[in-house]
Amino acid sequence: MISFSCPKCGRGFAVPETAAGRRAKCNGCGTELVVPTQSASDATAVASSENIAPKVAPRTRRLMAEHEQMRKAFTGFDTIRIKSAVGNPPEAYEVEYHVKSYEPGDSPDAAPIARDTHLVKIELTSDYPRLSPRCKMLTPIFHPNFDETTICVGDHWTAGERLVDLVVRIGEMIGYQAYNIKSPLNGEAAMWADLNGNKLPTDSRNMRPPTLE
Repeated sequence: MISFSCPKCGRGFAVPETAAGRRAKCNGCGTELVVPTQSASDATAVASSENIAPKVAPRTRRLMAEHEQMRKAFTGFDTIRIKSAVGNPPEAYEVEYHVKSYEPGDSPDAAPIARDTHLVKIELTSDYPRLSPRCKMLTPIFHPNFDETTICVGDHWTAGERLVDLVVRIGEMIGYQAYNIKSPLNGEAAMWADLNGNKLPTDSRNMRPPTLE
């Protein structure tokens, strides 16, 4: 049997060894979990019995700290909400933005259409934080620095940047508080933004939660 606890609420579990590596959900708080291997579970148990904290890799410590920062920053914040966090600690997030912006028109020649709800997927790859997270839209958007597969955040990324600040920066981009028309991913949107600067930003609200001010 593999014995482990939910890192969020502390609820204990005991599952067969064949469940190692499988994804699960805590029955107590709903947190997404990954069942540890027997060796990892035994190491934690031994360390606990000897009152010695198990060693945690630097990347894992960072992911744990950032998950807590994300939870504190966006819980109860209507503009930006964390829809899901997958992994233990999380390595993938879905973030919902309630920000005024645009999606493409119904035809190539049509004007963009107003949209105020957007869903973004953020993946923390094995190269994170040395390399920026992999970010993409899950809903349509009309913006110079977004395409179907990518949000252009890499040019401004440093390993010391917090994930919460990146999430806020994406919100500012969605609301056209920040955009780059010199090296766009979407040339049509860049041309539109250049010709319609008087309509921008589409959302001028502060995207930073009060806890980050």
